[in-house]
Amino acid sequence: MKLKYTLLFILFFGMPLFSQEPSRVGTTAANFLELGYGTAGSAMGDAYVSIANDLSAIYWNPAGLAKLRHNQVMALYQPWVIDINSSMMSVGIHMPSLGTLALGIINVDYGEMEVTTLDMQNGTGELFSAKDLAFTLSFARGITDWFSFGTSAKYVSSSIWHSNAGAFAMDMGVQIKTGFLAHGENREHGLNIGMSISNYGTRMKYDGIDLLVAVDIDPNEGGNFGNAAGQFRLQDWELPLLFRIGMSFSPIVAGDQKLTVALDALHPNNNGEYVNAGVQYSWRNKHFGTFYLRGGYKALFLEDSQFGPSFGFGIDYRLNNAGVQIDYGFRDIGILGNVHAFGLGLSF
Repeated sequence: MKLKYTLLFILFFGMPLFSQEPSRVGTTAANFLELGYGTAGSAMGDAYVSIANDLSAIYWNPAGLAKLRHNQVMALYQPWVIDINSSMMSVGIHMPSLGTLALGIINVDYGEMEVTTLDMQNGTGELFSAKDLAFTLSFARGITDWFSFGTSAKYVSSSIWHSNAGAFAMDMGVQIKTGFLAHGENREHGLNIGMSISNYGTRMKYDGIDLLVAVDIDPNEGGNFGNAAGQFRLQDWELPLLFRIGMSFSPIVAGDQKLTVALDALHPNNNGEYVNAGVQYSWRNKHFGTFYLRGGYKALFLEDSQFGPSFGFGIDYRLNNAGVQIDYGFRDIGILGNVHAFGLGLSF
């Protein structure tokens, strides 16, 4: 019966994935929210909505925070293309009787660039910088041993020299352990389903002194008309809304070794639908912790996508109630080059 309702749930919410061809490419702001934050998830080709079980779930699916059994802090450093640096810091507090409360901060620094004008196209001698930030407060709770939900409230900020913009948004997600295809009584090895909606919120509109300009409101008359203060009026922009639905299961479970495969389908509001695929091999050793090997491919079936294969590895060492999690991820982005991601987590 649970499987029946689960499949109906997937069918109902999955219908948007089969919509018409996109016509809104390049029509959203704060697109750093689409990069993928979480080393393990990035290594699996971003196919992580049904697997997320650590603090990176703040980004992939807040429902995954319900799987935390200890307090945790996590740091992610992810250099991006053309010397763009991005990072994420997060902390989660596990409250056994209530759920998990987490805070995450994403920072993207585009570095310094020369100021140019139409009259001085080789540069004015000044430098300007650009930066994006996202502050996220999340809460997740397991309703039963097979169903969990999570929600996030976030503030998104973007600044370019003396101009800035801000927006508020929400994320929502669920994770379901169906038990279908499970090995024995352990639902973790069976078919797991995850769904999330990210960045549903207000629009962003840039404003600042960079938009001020002197206007001659009456060029045919003398006087001070040429110094009238004017301002460029910019359009407001939507955030990159993402709907994710995915599933994962472990076809091979042998003692302390497990192979997990995952598949996510995404429906963004600024591009065509696409599919992410990933695989993870884990080996648990009582002396060294759990070792992971991961691989994946992002944006399958998306026309003109530059994303290629990804891979990575990690280790999760636990001693009593304390633990250390170290992860590495690599992604191929075609003509834009390769990027790396490094993650470190501490549980206590």
